[in-house]
Amino acid sequence: MVATTIPVDAFDLVIIGGTGDLSRRKILPGLFRRMCAGQMPDTARVIGASRSDMDKAGFQAFVRKALEEFAGETQCDDGAVDRFLELIDYETLDVFADDGWKRLKKKLRPDVIRSVYFSVGPSLFGEIARKLSAHGVTDDHSRIVVEKPFGHDLETAKELNAELRACFKEEQIYRIDHYLGKETVQNLMAVRFGNALFEPLWNAQHVDHVQITVAETVSVDGRGAYYDKSGAMRDMVQNHIMQLLCLTAMEPPSKYGADAVRDEKLKVIRALEPVAMDEVVRGQYSAGGDIADYLTHSENPKSKTESFIAMKVKIANWRWAGTPFYIRTGKRLRKRMSEIAIVFKDPPHSIFDGDFNRKGNVLVIRLQPDEGMTLRVTIKEPGPGGMRLTEVPLDMTFAEALGDQVAFMPDAYERLIMDVIRGDQTLFMRGDEVEAAWNWVDPIIDAWQSANDTPSEYDANGSGPEDSLMLLHREGRRWREIKS
Repeated sequence: MVATTIPVDAFDLVIIGGTGDLSRRKILPGLFRRMCAGQMPDTARVIGASRSDMDKAGFQAFVRKALEEFAGETQCDDGAVDRFLELIDYETLDVFADDGWKRLKKKLRPDVIRSVYFSVGPSLFGEIARKLSAHGVTDDHSRIVVEKPFGHDLETAKELNAELRACFKEEQIYRIDHYLGKETVQNLMAVRFGNALFEPLWNAQHVDHVQITVAETVSVDGRGAYYDKSGAMRDMVQNHIMQLLCLTAMEPPSKYGADAVRDEKLKVIRALEPVAMDEVVRGQYSAGGDIADYLTHSENPKSKTESFIAMKVKIANWRWAGTPFYIRTGKRLRKRMSEIAIVFKDPPHSIFDGDFNRKGNVLVIRLQPDEGMTLRVTIKEPGPGGMRLTEVPLDMTFAEALGDQVAFMPDAYERLIMDVIRGDQTLFMRGDEVEAAWNWVDPIIDAWQSANDTPSEYDANGSGPEDSLMLLHREGRRWREIKS
């Protein structure tokens, strides 16, 4: 079975930073795959813009090499790459000079949607927005895409929002978080709101606790100096994990639409209780194998920036009062794994005799690897000898359940870029949502700095600091294992 694709209208997409790493690895290969899937019309145009001094042919050669490296398996015919390159153009652009912007404007068509992807550092966002507006490169119907990090704290996020809103309306601004483009993340909403089975149980009365884990095996080597200025809290919790938390905890929106969904996510963020210092564990990975420790990679032997964080989060509303959300994320852990686990409460009374070691019903939404969902249920163990209970998973691994559709499923960037062209902001963050997240995060970071808090050391290829286990153990709970 082949997934249905809906073509978009003609468009001009400008990638500022078109020769950068994000463009090479994600944006250009993603657009190529969408063309192969029939979503990108022959009337579309993709215009790279950067300081690199090259012509159109030079950029086309750059794009061809990027596709060879990163496009992966596609449903394309032999001439697809050449057809895609026909849609490619280029303009040398110095953000701070005027000439390049004037030349860029001449390349754009007045009768199609114009979108501009800011594939550069956030320090340039304000200047790019001003130049786009001042030179008429964009109009009231154009869209801009901005990457994270969106601010370093609440103050800088507000400043950045103000700079963008001075030139563009909120409905023109697409703040991208690629986690929201993942198929499983969107399936979380489908499972919750499309099935009568789960939503009646999705509350504090029936859910014991929720675990959100984003574990990575990679170190920060190669970008340690940059990472040391952010840490796991700013790099992962404030954006990616916050979005997963919101989608898990939010109330049903009135409809599946941009503002309806984002209104409900905003309510969750504003309902988050302040986090006490004893409900947060921070860590830095030690050396392991041929990999150096965090302090070496950060190039800062006195660094107090965390590469791991675990915390207990409480939501002060009727649905979740009394049900904790435990979140954790870290570098150099045992396995690359991202999942949301909904741990349901045990039945109030067991009718079965014996010492059955019950683990409870758990719904696990796996984001990576092996996207899918698993529901753990209790059944009778087969065979004679009385009522012996055991637990088995009801497994829906996408690769097995959906067959060929998964092999060519769009990745997060593909989906989100097409949503920009369609004008659908449902899977993008709104400005007040970003500011609310920083408003909750900043006091936690300030408390660490005031206390001169030092992260605990944890073993590379492990599951994090020992202290993180106590977050759950002291309440009679356990983290789900990060299995190698």
